[in-house]
Amino acid sequence: MDRFSWSNGLLEINETLVIQQRGVRLYDGDDKAKLDVGVALLSTHRLIWRDVKNHECCIAMPLSQIIFFEEQAAGIGKSAKIIIHLQETPANKEPGPYQNSKYPFIKLSFKEHGQIEFHRRLTEEMTRKRWESTPVSQPISAGTTSQAGRTRAVGIVGIERKIEEKRKETDKNISEAFEDLSKLMVKAKEMVELSRSIASKIKDKQGDITEDETIRFKSYLLSMGIANPVTRETYGTGTHYHMQLAKQLGDMLQAPLEERGGMMALTEVYCLVNRARGMELLSPEDLVNACKMFESLKLPLRLRVFDSGVMVVQLQSHSEEEMISSALDNVTDKGSLTAEEFAKLLGLSVLLSKERLLLAEKMGHLCRDDSVEGLRFYPNLFSTA
Repeated sequence: MDRFSWSNGLLEINETLVIQQRGVRLYDGDDKAKLDVGVALLSTHRLIWRDVKNHECCIAMPLSQIIFFEEQAAGIGKSAKIIIHLQETPANKEPGPYQNSKYPFIKLSFKEHGQIEFHRRLTEEMTRKRWESTPVSQPISAGTTSQAGRTRAVGIVGIERKIEEKRKETDKNISEAFEDLSKLMVKAKEMVELSRSIASKIKDKQGDITEDETIRFKSYLLSMGIANPVTRETYGTGTHYHMQLAKQLGDMLQAPLEERGGMMALTEVYCLVNRARGMELLSPEDLVNACKMFESLKLPLRLRVFDSGVMVVQLQSHSEEEMISSALDNVTDKGSLTAEEFAKLLGLSVLLSKERLLLAEKMGHLCRDDSVEGLRFYPNLFSTA
């Protein structure tokens, strides 16, 4: 950050604006700079940053100071960044917001996206090096240049200021709205503790609470989420992270699986888990890797893959014989069933109901009639003859 100097933000003669991007925060190395979110402007000669609220707070740095730059992908709760590695601070540098810095690089954090186009334009300018072929002279300012020069300067700065003034009120309203959200997040852990207390009271007084009230309480508890979700920031990456995640999933999914007959599709598990985790969303790949560790960690859950490729999470105590027996009994009782009809009887998803019927068919207990009306299953009379 000590490569930046204070600037009036005006373009100089022979300097052209290439691209500008709102919502950019500066980092002095790995540390956030003591500046707010602002607008990053890339010209043919300089990298300029201007504060959104205070237009007089403007700094600039010559592109000739850049050695190389690289992209840093966005993560959960983290914005995408461009890391710019810089040369040594020149001896004749003008004053700026930082006199000294221990880092040889800066970061541009893009809160409102746009980093892909900004990176592309920066790559073009660093390749063309137009600051060498067209050196700048004096800044364009009113009273020292021609009428054409004044019009150009006023046009660029004037338009930018009008745009900023129009958006200033919007930014203020958004900030006020998020203040309430921040206060709510501070109380999140207390709310989760309260939910656990309510859950224990439900168990102790199960007979005194009606079924409708119990269902309503459980929906409230689910919406309150997990107190301390396992994240990569806490447990790092790789096997250790997936092991801790598997243990947390084992605790969380036990009750929902028991309520759903001992089995849930992996897509249902994904939605349920991410709803409970709140802002710390889980990727499908991490969920699958964690579920694969259920057996090695001796947890009471298992990841199962049917022949069709459908993946489910089921209780270890959930036996295949029980699934086949249930499918056979219901089909025999009704004479024939489709997957949709079977799903209504058991309260399961159509996908899982179909897999149970297919499993019973595979074992020779059911047979199918696949017609224009759909797939219908019947008892296999040949196996009982």
